[in-house]
Amino acid sequence: MGKTPRKLDRTDLKILSLLQTEGRITNLKLAEKVGLSPSPCLERVKRLEAAGYINRYSAEIDLDLLCRNVLVFAEVTLKNQRGEDYERFETVIAKIPEIIEAYSIGGGYDYLLKFVCGDVRDYQILSEKMINSDVGIDKFFSHIVIKPVKAYRGMPLAHLIDKDTNPSVILS
Repeated sequence: MGKTPRKLDRTDLKILSLLQTEGRITNLKLAEKVGLSPSPCLERVKRLEAAGYINRYSAEIDLDLLCRNVLVFAEVTLKNQRGEDYERFETVIAKIPEIIEAYSIGGGYDYLLKFVCGDVRDYQILSEKMINSDVGIDKFFSHIVIKPVKAYRGMPLAHLIDKDTNPSVILS
């Protein structure tokens, strides 16, 4: 059964914005930053979790400190455009740990995949296995990331939700 979203106020949005960038913030600090006392703040966080607005908490790992790695985006087009072809492809890629994100895309290709591999050679071996497998790939274009320019730092909640926000002001 689907969850019915409840109307969120500005305090809820502040809580969500802070938690997505500071997941380890204490309830006391969170309450201070959003202008609540600790108990009502904790109640709001629990309600947001129960309502499904907060899916999980995680840590952002600096992979460059741990090991050598390469980040690659791949555009994939399938040979056939039937539902079972999409399902088969999605089932296979869900099992490949090096694919860290995957999106079904409308437009010039079917999927955008984000890979992280040890190096370009590892990526080449993996991509060749995928292309040569019976997963239905027609076209496979790779884009190796030279350097990240802007990393993900959370959803821009104020700009997405506040209808008075004008994105063109940012670009002026």
